[in-house]
Amino acid sequence: MRRAIRTTVGFSAALVLLLGATAAPAGAAASGTAGADTTTNGWRPPALDWQPCADLPNDDGLRCATLVLPVDWSRPHGATFPLALAKRAATGPAARRIGPLLINPGGPGGSGVNAVIERPERYGSPEIRERFDMIGFDPRGVARSNPIRCSLALLGEQPFPVPADQAEYRALVAYNHRLYDNCRANTGPLFDHVDAVNVADDIDAIRAALGVRQISYNGASYGTLMGQMYAERHPQRVRALVMDSTMDHSLGTGAFIRTESVGAEHSFEQFVAWCDRDTSCALHGRDVPGIFAELMRRAEAGTLVDPDTGAGLTWLDLSRRTLGTFYLPAWADLANLLAAMIDNAPAPAASERGKTAADELVEYPMPVFCQDWALPVDGLSQFRRYVELAREVAPNMRASAPALTALGVCLGWKGEVGNPQHRLRVRTELPLLIVNSFHDPVTPYEWAVGVADQLGRHGRLVSFEGAGHGVYPGTPCTTAFVDRYLVDRQLPPPGATCAAAPTPTPTYAQRGAGVSELPGPVRPGWSAVIR
Repeated sequence: MRRAIRTTVGFSAALVLLLGATAAPAGAAASGTAGADTTTNGWRPPALDWQPCADLPNDDGLRCATLVLPVDWSRPHGATFPLALAKRAATGPAARRIGPLLINPGGPGGSGVNAVIERPERYGSPEIRERFDMIGFDPRGVARSNPIRCSLALLGEQPFPVPADQAEYRALVAYNHRLYDNCRANTGPLFDHVDAVNVADDIDAIRAALGVRQISYNGASYGTLMGQMYAERHPQRVRALVMDSTMDHSLGTGAFIRTESVGAEHSFEQFVAWCDRDTSCALHGRDVPGIFAELMRRAEAGTLVDPDTGAGLTWLDLSRRTLGTFYLPAWADLANLLAAMIDNAPAPAASERGKTAADELVEYPMPVFCQDWALPVDGLSQFRRYVELAREVAPNMRASAPALTALGVCLGWKGEVGNPQHRLRVRTELPLLIVNSFHDPVTPYEWAVGVADQLGRHGRLVSFEGAGHGVYPGTPCTTAFVDRYLVDRQLPPPGATCAAAPTPTPTYAQRGAGVSELPGPVRPGWSAVIR
């Protein structure tokens, strides 16, 4: 039987830094080895053996390691799994180095190892990379860390996640049960232990293996949930912790669907406003909401096709594809896409759903979400009410595609929810830093306000008046607030706000985005796999 999840904290609050206060020099006492506790849950970590990363060009600043950890932290000497790590050494002189900075790019399914190897600049400014050893990890169940694996053929049979009638509802639940059994059998014992509470204990094991008393952390999107659980379970081990585009893990099913859909709709409204005022928009001067409504009608009639591939698109596909461009945001890309769609004559397209794929195993991290979120649905009627709620608050987008997809994917979840929603109970010495944009499509600003409220004096919010998912590093204002917090442990003033940058909206090509950042069916965010 699984351990009981500890969500209360048995530590008294220490000093809370006042506005502008700065801790002692951050290197020695804050994250040095003096007084480092080398055990976690009675478990003693092995020494990390940092080696050149396999199959990569020689890079003196980049090293990789594997940390063997317990599958079940309530049985620290039982079954184990390998957790993958990558490190980019601080570039500055030894006297200026502060210690390790753990990063996680989100997901679920985001690889911190890949982030450190491929794009460290996305998670640390030049000053941060000079002062900190940047360490990324693949969370349990992800990428190189015993990934959740499922049959590609079975995934290819996945039903539409929004059932239209009782037969489709029953078929979706039955399919989810089959997929659960398949993924569990192909993943092994770790499958039942991939929630963010387990990840929080893994983070503390990383800290112990590094031999430091406290650790700094920078998590984005779903990575903020891991950070929240770490701060809640190990508050005395937090030197500084940044939550960029934060999750609100206190919401029930209805509030989750509503707030997500409001965020999606608000982002659409920002796109429409930009297109109205910017002559570079491919739809400038046209009725953008009307065009989008017509495309939605085509999608529901089964006549909307992807102009690049010719594949048929459902209304949820169109909403998801649109939402993907709001992350950057890449409004110019979206305008070009919608213009190509509306100017093409409607044509029937063969559905790709239900076709059998090659019988092989692929990574599928959505079970992580289903172990972190209890989103119970009491039958088709209640499911329909949630869909109606989404459409009420998001008349253009119809819903948040990630939220409705997650609701469908986790429908009838057979396993335990190891980390059910609750209000945060954090008592760290230094308040956690939250940074969030006003117009975030998937971690809406309302979530950031809610988390700040739950943290009280143990949290501080910096609001970015712009759009997009992910704030840091961004404008000089947002970068400065985060850097001063991480380096000097200096808090922004209460109510700190950064203005949006008055720059043209870039396209993904102009941003130099990698494959994982392109809009489409697989997109990092709080849910990386959205079919």
